[in-house]
Amino acid sequence: MLVNGQWVEKWQPVQASDDKGRFIRQTSGFRHRIGAESAVGFATEAGRYVLYVAYICPWACRTLIALRLKGLEHAIEVRVVDPRLTDQGWAFTGELGTDLDDINGARYMHELYTRADPAYTGRATVPVLWDRARGTIVNNESADIVQILNSDFGALVRNTIDLRPAALLDAIEAANARLYADFNNGVYQAGFATTQAAYDEAVQRVFDALAWMDGQLANAQWLVGDQLTETDIRAFVTLIRFELAYYGLFKCNLRPLSAYPNVMAYLRRLLAMPAFADSVRAEHIKAGYYSIRALNPSGIVPAGPALDYL
Repeated sequence: MLVNGQWVEKWQPVQASDDKGRFIRQTSGFRHRIGAESAVGFATEAGRYVLYVAYICPWACRTLIALRLKGLEHAIEVRVVDPRLTDQGWAFTGELGTDLDDINGARYMHELYTRADPAYTGRATVPVLWDRARGTIVNNESADIVQILNSDFGALVRNTIDLRPAALLDAIEAANARLYADFNNGVYQAGFATTQAAYDEAVQRVFDALAWMDGQLANAQWLVGDQLTETDIRAFVTLIRFELAYYGLFKCNLRPLSAYPNVMAYLRRLLAMPAFADSVRAEHIKAGYYSIRALNPSGIVPAGPALDYL
C-alpha cells in the first residue's frame, strides 16, 4: 500500500481485520462527481475521462457493465490492468489482452494515485475514473462511478435505461445493502477470514443471500421491480465469479449454484445481454484470484470449472 505517497510493502489481500478475524474493506478516498461539481473542474465532456478497470475485479466490472448499458463507450475510454496481482498491486503489462497505460505512462496503478495526491495513504484499487484534463482521479468508489455513469453524462448517453429509477430507489438501496453485506463482500469475508468463527459466520450469510435471491426471482425477472437496475449488476458480478473462484478458492462450497434454479436462470438472462457478457473474461478471473499467494501459494491456476453458461 501507499503511505504518504510511498509504496511501503508488498501487496496484501487482507486490508484489515477486526478482533474476531473478520475481513474489513478499505473505504475509497476520491468521491467527486461529474457536472454537478463542474465549478471545480469536472465538466461533462466526451473524450475527457478514462475508466481504469480489471476484469478480475467485481467492483470494477460493475462500472464497465454500467458504461456499456448506458452506451458511453464513445465518450469514455477504458484501460485494463493485468489481472495478476504483483507485489506492487495492479500493473500495466499489455499481456493477456490487457493494456499499457498510454494515458499517463504508469507501470502500476498506485502511480496514478500519487499523481492525483502525492501524499496519498491507502490501497491503490480499481476502478478509477480519471480526468485527463486535470490529470487526477475523479472517483475510485465503484458505487459512485455507477451513479456517475447513470446520471452525470447527460446527452452523451446513447441508451436511455435508468439504473436507479426514482420510484424504485428505496427498494434498490435496501437490496444493495443486503447484497453488499452478505454476498458481494460476504464472499471476501469468507475467503479472507482468519478464524473459524469468522469464516462460519460469513459463509452462512453468503448462502442465506443466495437463498434470498432465489426466492426473489421465483416470480420475477429482476431483483427489484419490473426492470433491470443497478442491483442486478451488483448481483451479477459476484454470481459470475462464484464457481470460477469463490466456490473453491474462497471456500464458499456449501452448495453449488445449481442448487438455486431461479438464480441460474437469472444469470443466463443477464449473460444474454452483451453489456454483461462482454464484461466477463473467465481467464482473467481465474488468473487473478489464483495469483493471490496467501490463498494459493503454488500459483497454479485450475483447468476448470467447465461452465455451460460461459
